[in-house]
Amino acid sequence: EGGVETAEAVVSLCEQPSHFEFAYHLSDTLEEKMEKLVKNVYGGTGVEWTTTARKKAARLIALGYGNLPICVAKTQYSFSDDPKKIGRPEGFTVTVRDLSLSAGAGFIVLLTGEILRMPGLPKSPAAEKIDIQPNGQVTGLF
Repeated sequence: EGGVETAEAVVSLCEQPSHFEFAYHLSDTLEEKMEKLVKNVYGGTGVEWTTTARKKAARLIALGYGNLPICVAKTQYSFSDDPKKIGRPEGFTVTVRDLSLSAGAGFIVLLTGEILRMPGLPKSPAAEKIDIQPNGQVTGLF
């Protein structure tokens, strides 16, 4: 009952005309997709590509993956690729240093800055403390 007013407001907003637009078209080149994100969403001025990134982009396009959407791996602290430029700074360029295909998921990951794609494990992973006692009891889970 407490959510009826909120639900009615949501339904009312859903019935309003939408002006939604994607940030880029899938038919755009990988360079155009990233350029549009950086300039129109992130607030930057442009994109630089390393030689490695350009070579991988060309290879992915040649393999027929150029029309996939992109996912940008970058610092969580900023729309830039510099974690010291907090929030949504202006007047920066983003450097694409590498690319990775996620074919099953259906997108290309553009890696920027010094981002790690997977968090590292602690020096002593929790799995090392898990054991099964002779009576079948599992210990060390929590």
